[in-house]
Amino acid sequence: MSKPFYRADQVGSLLRPSELIAAREQFQHAQIDKAALRHAEDAAIAEVVKRQEACGFGVVVDGEYRRENWWIDFVQGLSGVEIQDGDPAQAFVAPNANQEDHDHDHDHGWKYVPKNVVTTGRLGANAPITAPDFSYLQGVTGRTAKITLPSPTRLHFHGGRAAVSSTAYPDIEEFFADVVKVYQAEIAALEAAGCRYIQIDDPLMTYFISDRMRAEVVASGDDPQARLQRYVDLTNACIAKRRPDTAIGIHVCRGNSRSGWISEGGYERIADTVLGGLQVDHFLLEYDDERSGDFAPLRHVPRGVKVVLGLVTTKFGRLENADDLVRRIDDASRLVPLEDLGLSPQCGFASTVDGNIITHDDQWRKLERVVEVACRVWGDVKA
Repeated sequence: MSKPFYRADQVGSLLRPSELIAAREQFQHAQIDKAALRHAEDAAIAEVVKRQEACGFGVVVDGEYRRENWWIDFVQGLSGVEIQDGDPAQAFVAPNANQEDHDHDHDHGWKYVPKNVVTTGRLGANAPITAPDFSYLQGVTGRTAKITLPSPTRLHFHGGRAAVSSTAYPDIEEFFADVVKVYQAEIAALEAAGCRYIQIDDPLMTYFISDRMRAEVVASGDDPQARLQRYVDLTNACIAKRRPDTAIGIHVCRGNSRSGWISEGGYERIADTVLGGLQVDHFLLEYDDERSGDFAPLRHVPRGVKVVLGLVTTKFGRLENADDLVRRIDDASRLVPLEDLGLSPQCGFASTVDGNIITHDDQWRKLERVVEVACRVWGDVKA
């Protein structure tokens, strides 16, 4: 049975228009109500869908325009959890101003510390969280609408066992079982609404590339390799009951906020476990610069599983050369057949509301370049 797969894809988040940022600020200051904010979001999403269609994408996203960031809004929709300030030791690596071709202002005191999840009670969801968002998105396009979900690993990584109430979950396996129930129910609700392309976003698995982040796992009392394998098994269980015609893609990156990142290094250290073990239909992998290493780890991807190459950076404005992108796709095709490859930006343009240090014009030029190169390599990218 055919599943959605697009040679020109995108990761999900897009720079928010100024009108939407203003509406969100008004809502936070109780100057408008939730309905007014939703109306502003609807208008912005309808407009950004038209722009994606004009670029030539066969798959469109809502830009994550309804979200504070890529994961918090979903997790806030769950019962039994609290979101707390993170440890400064988990701070992102700030972008290097020398890498930027445009004259943006850089705050050299910039520091982004992601918030953490603490499970305080039994985990659950009273209603589907993302299905209403999908329904609106599908209603404003005739093309495939994609919804992104934060990885289930986000509920556990920072703190491990200590971040999960031993009163609510004296047996940690009961916690993981409830995580699976939440995700299986969310996926089923999306499918019932008509969604056939669901993307899971997971920067956490690349933390196991980083000695700094592996040390956090050790400090919490776990073996890094054992926990990584547990996360692969958890993710596989969450997606195990999807329909035969539903495509699950997983985006495995190294963190993304204001053009910063949290982990760096090639996929080799985790490739056998992650690329060889996740039972997804395709990967969306970060390959925009030297932080990501070479293509050699792609040899672990099982035959028939597809790979979307994130060769176009969202972190800085310089537009990639089309010939260079074609050459890199050719290089990757020595490890994964060309018919199983696609092209995308390496990550979202705005994993948080603030967005990366890149202009709207640069964003759209990059998305147009993705479609241009994909058409050059594979032909029609809308099918």
